Amino acid sequence: MFVLPVDNELYLRIAEEKDAEELFKLIDRSRESLREWLPWIDRTIRKEDTITFIQFSQKGFAEFTSMNLVILYREKIVGVAGFNEMDVENKVLSIGYWLGQCYQGNGIMNRVVRLLADFALNHLHFNRIEIRIAVGNKKSQAIPEKLGFKKEGVLRETEWLYDHYVDHIVYSLLASDNLE
Repeated sequence: MFVLPVDNELYLRIAEEKDAEELFKLIDRSRESLREWLPWIDRTIRKEDTITFIQFSQKGFAEFTSMNLVILYREKIVGVAGFNEMDVENKVLSIGYWLGQCYQGNGIMNRVVRLLADFALNHLHFNRIEIRIAVGNKKSQAIPEKLGFKKEGVLRETEWLYDHYVDHIVYSLLASDNLE
């Protein structure tokens, strides 16, 4: 099983079908806060929907096209983070993440994204990492900004969020940049 340790209380690993119940309950408990920025919440209404996501994640991992991992904090699943897309030919990948509502504000995601960026640049030898975040999502924007990602610009109306389009800020980190 693929595991990425962050520190003594936090690690990432590939999701397994046995995680579906715990992951679904976390989504369900955080549904209101996650729905503000994540377009898939309304399509995740049963444990079986979470199993489908886990199977999709395992397939992407096996094909080296994505790497979505569950975040475990003190042995509890608290969210998901990883590489949503991996362009091996161009050495470019994108990081995505979400955290259950009751685990936000404790620095967990800063530690996770720092590890993912380091792993992408120094172990997988990618050249460019992107993070795209909706313009109004200040909590998520704080993470790449704190870690030294460069704000490149805004993609207008790039994501349909339930009943409206949202703009995304594009952040990037290159292998030649310094991760803070």
